[in-house]
Amino acid sequence: MGKIAFVFSGQGAQYSGMGKSLYELGGSVKKMYDNAEEIRNGTMKQSFEGSDEELKITANTQPCLYLVDLGAALALEDNGINADAVAGFSLGEIAALAYAGAYSHEEGFKIVTERGKLMNNAAGKADTAMAAVMKLSAEDVENLTNEFENLYPVNYNCPGQIVVSGLKSEMSAFEEKVKEAGGRIIPLAVSAAFHSPFMADAADEFGKKLESFEIDAPVKPCFANLTALPYGEGVRETLKLQMKSPVKWQTTIENMIADGFTDFIEVGAGKTLSGLIKKISKEVNVYNVQDKESLDATLEALKNNA
Repeated sequence: MGKIAFVFSGQGAQYSGMGKSLYELGGSVKKMYDNAEEIRNGTMKQSFEGSDEELKITANTQPCLYLVDLGAALALEDNGINADAVAGFSLGEIAALAYAGAYSHEEGFKIVTERGKLMNNAAGKADTAMAAVMKLSAEDVENLTNEFENLYPVNYNCPGQIVVSGLKSEMSAFEEKVKEAGGRIIPLAVSAAFHSPFMADAADEFGKKLESFEIDAPVKPCFANLTALPYGEGVRETLKLQMKSPVKWQTTIENMIADGFTDFIEVGAGKTLSGLIKKISKEVNVYNVQDKESLDATLEALKNNA
């Protein structure tokens, strides 16, 4: 087995009950959840019992997803599996940095709670949406969005899949252009135009909030959405800019593979990142951990591949 990377899932992957079976394992996962509950009362109930509508609200989504992301990583660690480096998709980057040692698990939870509130507030300032564009190249999508005043390519996920953010009122006309070009659109289950200029005010406010947290350069390499390269010293500034800038996911994974990473374990809700990585490269091993069942399956697979 080569080098192992943990990749932390992002917003849109949430579901009711996420994290419950990991919490029931006890150990460091239970401790993390219990500490978070003291900081933000009701988070466990939202995670384990919340409705889809409740979990779709960004102020709830982000703290809940942070816990299942980090919880899955801790469950692997409790079983002797450690990452040589990490990356996180958007929200997942907050959990990735916590795992990488940029701040404590508790500080990370406070940070993600503030981030969720700010992005939730920004969502209420304009009627915006996000959608994945399939079957078109990044250049094609960029050219199409250039025809609209308030649409932006924001997530460069994998070959043939680019996510666009912007005003909902422009999405219908954009969808027609995409169809004419031979592509198709899938609306995303998020509440705002993340990683676009619509997040500029929230990002500036987030930057101010980050000044009050203890943050250091990560101990383990953590690849940043903003640059597709490992974080250096400027964690606060990078996190601030990440909120209003495109996520360079495909390039991030390609850079990690170039650095010798052969085994990618998606930690957190869903299997979205696992699917993206498989489209980026057929040469790497991809696993996921989101509950006890997938944890057991991944541990068995890693043992067999050792």
